[in-house]
Amino acid sequence: IFVILKKSTNPKIAVAIFSLAVSLPLLWLTVQSLARNWRFPALFPPESSWRAWNYLFASSSGISTALLNSLLIALVVTVLAICLALPAARGIALYNFRGKNLVLFALLLPILSPAIATAIGGHALFLRYSLTDSYLSVILAHLIPTVPYCVLTLTGSFLRFDVNLEAQARTLGASVWQVLWFVTLPSIAPGIVVSAVFAFLISWSQYLTTLLIGGGKIVTLPLILVGFQRSSDEAVTSALTLIFLIPTIIFVALTARFWRET
Repeated sequence: IFVILKKSTNPKIAVAIFSLAVSLPLLWLTVQSLARNWRFPALFPPESSWRAWNYLFASSSGISTALLNSLLIALVVTVLAICLALPAARGIALYNFRGKNLVLFALLLPILSPAIATAIGGHALFLRYSLTDSYLSVILAHLIPTVPYCVLTLTGSFLRFDVNLEAQARTLGASVWQVLWFVTLPSIAPGIVVSAVFAFLISWSQYLTTLLIGGGKIVTLPLILVGFQRSSDEAVTSALTLIFLIPTIIFVALTARFWRET
């Protein structure tokens, strides 16, 4: 596909080929969710059924609760991760201090180490302080892998930030909060948007961490999706995967629109 895109002289053809390549998995999932008794080597489903979608939209399925849980947790984690990463990234980018590299290495440890090691270590720590089986514990656990990504992204933004703009604003009478709101944040807005995308997607897709820390009491969409995938119910799994992708696509589309406008 990339060879065809590189050799293509017509941008419209290149975009059409790329769009088709991206859409094919979604089309496959859609057909799979509506298929019934579709087995190899049949090229097309012998019959269709709305069984999977009817199940997902039934109140007894628990999908709506899991979807709301995932959205709530991912949005809260996104906001908290950015708030925590902003001062850390500013300090790393703009100040030199003893042990700076060690601090940066410690921040990166959660994403450098295997996910299962981080999840098990966090689970043991949370058990010691009775922080498991609650929304708060799951949110705190999701912050462990999201904050490092936000810090890295925002550090790059602060490295390109001119601190003289803040000094000029203070000289003109702006308060600390006015400088932050009207000078600093707009200047690093692209980095904040990218950080928000990373934080949302990482939290939205967490399975093992949510399972261990939530103890099965906090049910999110990935937990239900993996359960159906292991049960070999391909129709429900495909339909649930499409639902799982919708918020992600919307979030990325809004972010792309922001980038075009800026």
